[in-house]
Amino acid sequence: MPHTPEDKKKALTRLRRIRGQCDALERALEAGSDCAPVLQQLAAIRGAVNGLMSEVMGMYVHEEFGSTQDLNAEKKKSIDTILSLVRTYLK
Repeated sequence: MPHTPEDKKKALTRLRRIRGQCDALERALEAGSDCAPVLQQLAAIRGAVNGLMSEVMGMYVHEEFGSTQDLNAEKKKSIDTILSLVRTYLK
């Protein structure tokens, strides 16, 4: 979980945006919208959830392994590589 006030605010802002997207999707389904816009909205929601997951995972990894200032260059590079791979997977 995000522990700093800034990280918590960023995560909650993303979550509220996702909630808004879900509400819009619900309205579109209730209105009987065409499939293409519904699928586009679903893809946007999935991307937003994956973005939130990536952000929280990054916070967790940095918290678990210490701040990047406390790490040597090799470990910092390894953490950055792992997070980059996870972000690529989530796209």
